Amino acid sequence: MKILCVIDMQNDFIDGALGTNEAVAITDNVAKKIELYRKNGDRVIFTRDTHYDNYMQTQEGRNLPVPHCIKDTDGWQISSKLAVGDSLIIDKPTFGSVQLSEYIAGLEGVDEVELIGLCTDICVISNAMLIKARLPEVRVSVDSACCAGVTPESHSNALSAMKMCQIEIL
Repeated sequence: MKILCVIDMQNDFIDGALGTNEAVAITDNVAKKIELYRKNGDRVIFTRDTHYDNYMQTQEGRNLPVPHCIKDTDGWQISSKLAVGDSLIIDKPTFGSVQLSEYIAGLEGVDEVELIGLCTDICVISNAMLIKARLPEVRVSVDSACCAGVTPESHSNALSAMKMCQIEIL
């Protein structure tokens, strides 16, 4: 079984509070990848960065003082350009989701997990490393054309770091 993890493709990360031109540019690639997985009968799982009104009082809020992905706001929503359908959505309060890695580990017959989304250098790398640590014999890959980082340089650095940890970069 192949699984596609679509990491934090939310309005605030695409063209909202923390949006970038690079994030906007990958959205069509992400939509096509989701469509391909569905066409092949593979599983698609989404994560959604989820914060609350107390964001500025959290450690992340003190380090990144830009309120974003506040639950139930437009910025928290997954882009309407992506077909979520009946896919599982995992809300996560931090960069990596232990819940995501445990959910995947609990599935029978997982051969491959591919990650795409935002941000390569924060949430994609965090989730890829958690999944690889939890399932060391499963092929874990990241499609670089379906990811964007905070900056192009940090995107490239994250891809290099993941490659060194035996995560295949497509």
